[in-house]
Amino acid sequence: MRIAGPSRVQILTINLEDYFQAGVFHRFISPRNWYRFESRLQRNTEDTLALLNEHQTKATFFVLGWIADRYPELVRRIADNGHEIASRGFLHQPLLKLTETARREDLTRSREVLEDTIGKPVTGFRLSDGWLTRRELWFLNELQEAGYLYDSSLMPRRRDFRSQPWRRFIHEQKCRNGSLLEIPPSTWPMGGGWMPIAGGNYLRQLPENLMQTAVGKWLETESSPFVMYFQVWELDADQPRLSVTSRLTKLRHYRNLGLYRTLLPNYFQAAKFTSISEHAGIDGSPLRGLRRQVTCEPVPRARREYTSRWSSLQRIAEGNSTLSVTPSAARPVVTLVIPCYNEESSLPYLHRTIQHLRYKLTKNWNLKILFVDDCSCDNTYEVLETLFDQDEDTTILRHAENRGVSAAILTGINAATTEIVASIDCDCSYDPLELANMLPLMSKDIAMVTASPYHPDGKVSNVPRWRLMLSHTLSMMYRKLLHQDLSTWTSCFRIYRKQQIVDLPLEENGFLGTAELAAQLSLHGRRIVEYPATLEVRLFGFSKMKTIRTIFSHLRLLARVVAEKRRWPHGTQNLK
Repeated sequence: MRIAGPSRVQILTINLEDYFQAGVFHRFISPRNWYRFESRLQRNTEDTLALLNEHQTKATFFVLGWIADRYPELVRRIADNGHEIASRGFLHQPLLKLTETARREDLTRSREVLEDTIGKPVTGFRLSDGWLTRRELWFLNELQEAGYLYDSSLMPRRRDFRSQPWRRFIHEQKCRNGSLLEIPPSTWPMGGGWMPIAGGNYLRQLPENLMQTAVGKWLETESSPFVMYFQVWELDADQPRLSVTSRLTKLRHYRNLGLYRTLLPNYFQAAKFTSISEHAGIDGSPLRGLRRQVTCEPVPRARREYTSRWSSLQRIAEGNSTLSVTPSAARPVVTLVIPCYNEESSLPYLHRTIQHLRYKLTKNWNLKILFVDDCSCDNTYEVLETLFDQDEDTTILRHAENRGVSAAILTGINAATTEIVASIDCDCSYDPLELANMLPLMSKDIAMVTASPYHPDGKVSNVPRWRLMLSHTLSMMYRKLLHQDLSTWTSCFRIYRKQQIVDLPLEENGFLGTAELAAQLSLHGRRIVEYPATLEVRLFGFSKMKTIRTIFSHLRLLARVVAEKRRWPHGTQNLK
């Protein structure tokens, strides 16, 4: 492949982010939960650096301030290898939707953290979430006023910039108090529009011959340098698969992962690429206005308490925190039962979450963990042993045959040696850290505290509408029949008083058992407290619930509840 003559120098930019920080996962994964994921950033970055070194290529790395705070040695290693460090903001978030004050704080904080880390000025910026549209060019005023000299957040679309085709090339952007250079990733006119040909998902998805032809035409006809980009996670074909997105989005994110390992050498062998800052030093470069003299290194600034929190969470999640958790007889003990069935992919995420939960509870509670593997068909049991078997406060039980989630919870309750027993979903669809807020509600007269997303103060996030409609309808039917104002009847995230559970006449083993347990407590006149919680879509694996079967099972249970209610006229009066 020949895409350029030997004298031409192009621009290479790289977005430094982990796979779970990618834009397609923003609505499902909050930055506060990043510490729970297996990080593959360091290995992917090392592979990227090795590839660049092999081809004697320099690049501009757009880096999150969060990454510099969490992995300062890695960011310094990139800079020490001669690559430029630029900013993507502090967190991977929709920056333009924040308030003006929050945006300015983010722009300043991210630059300062990066400069503190590498000891050099940081002058460039790229949005971490999407590309600028014509209506959003006002943001460049704030960017320039925050001290940045150039931006690479504009990938112009013809429908938006039809009257400004020069936006496709490097150009100066006038701002309120000066100007900055805009360095857009390259596009090519095709089919009445401007097709992105610069990299990222486009190079992975579109036919290679088509893209090479378009890039070749750019280099033959355009004087402006070709601006290429990719994400380091795009080299990683073995990254964990998240199950939260649509089929189309999964196709966009996961298709041809790893292709850049063979694609990039073809481009590096055919043309010379360099960073934005080095290109500014080339005679005739349209970036020469970026050159500025730096007489001394920036003075390191004190890190804010907000940023240091992330490193602490990660150390706790990895079990490397110097803050030890010492069991104490003065603290009450709670057993946490976690049913598992074919949850191999969820367990590493759960493991990091449990580490932080232990830390969060340590002042007031001693936490014991009891896993019940419901005869999984995958490697759930083996992964449980690998992750948790060395923990003296963790027990792993196993059903000889698959009996259902409610049966697994009851196995755990019966095996627990404590009076207070909690249960959570293995997939963390409810945040286990909420246990710290639910436990204080467990007074002596309470039989169960249940997490309730359908409580007036609860919340449901990213759950399909059909599932919400089904759950609300079933909950309404249970309320009407039992005359109790309980918003959620099927949650697995609960705290139980063991002695008020073990004597109940429970028959259901599967998903239906959670509703049956709440109904039996109600029929027996035992008190239930609801805690408003957030239910989120699972991130790993797939739901085991069979929808049609579950609907008919609930109808069958409701009929049985009606019959039993006649024998318990004094019950159903003690819900709170």
